[in-house]
Amino acid sequence: MTAALRDRLRAAASAALPPEIKRRLKRLVRDYHRVFRAFTPADLKSALLELGVVPGDVLMVHSAFDRFLGYQGGLVDAIRTLQEVVGERGTLMMPTIPFQGTAVEYALGDPVFDVQRTVSRMGLLTEVFRRSPGVVRSIHPTHSVAVWGNRADEIIAGHEQADTPCGRFTPYEKLLEHDGKILLAGVPANTMTFCYFVAEELEPRVAIPVFTRETYPMRWRDGDGTVRVSNLRLFSVRLDHDLGPLVGELKRHRQWRERRVGGLRLMLLRARDVYDAAVALADRGMFLRERPVR
Repeated sequence: MTAALRDRLRAAASAALPPEIKRRLKRLVRDYHRVFRAFTPADLKSALLELGVVPGDVLMVHSAFDRFLGYQGGLVDAIRTLQEVVGERGTLMMPTIPFQGTAVEYALGDPVFDVQRTVSRMGLLTEVFRRSPGVVRSIHPTHSVAVWGNRADEIIAGHEQADTPCGRFTPYEKLLEHDGKILLAGVPANTMTFCYFVAEELEPRVAIPVFTRETYPMRWRDGDGTVRVSNLRLFSVRLDHDLGPLVGELKRHRQWRERRVGGLRLMLLRARDVYDAAVALADRGMFLRERPVR
């Protein structure tokens, strides 16, 4: 059984269960892992090193801390472990996107992005990370990134100049330029924001609309408190990534690394491998697709 099929079956089963039963099952699962599959921050560090994270890496992390089943540590411990693994010469990145749903829906609410105060909606670990000492955040109304480490200032520089979310002048482009890696910690492949950078790069070559036709005036407040406006093209609400073939392509070329520690599933990918595989699939019409109109 594939991981994708397991996820679909788990989601279907969860939807069919009454809320109280789901809460009891979650408690049972947590208790089981705490007793029988416990792991420490030191175990997490060893797992990351065995997976292929090395000192000096530029590492983009996507995570769901509630999937760190059996972890005998807190959010700060997990962040410190990630920092220790990449080391002082390395760089740690986390997306701090301020919305769930589509960027268009978010834009229609006329928000003001504040680089210092706007909360990340990409999981609790990302919010604690962005508030951590030494972490800086790129300025972008929809797709900001929090960064710590050797290249932090370089990676966030210029994001406010971008007229799209994830393309040129963005941390996602720089992740590729620095031969970065992507870590998925307790989350599926479709959480990879980097795939939107690939979609932007492919825009001239594909028939599927990547962006909205109109631009959206998005307000943002910089570190000095000045409110500015950027006119942005946002991702089409119908844009979808077919990541099943992408995962298959990466596994076929032995570019998909996976490991479990306790109840946590870790996956590690090179951004360059993801980019090359996605481009090859897009040329065959197997990466980007349109969601049907409802």
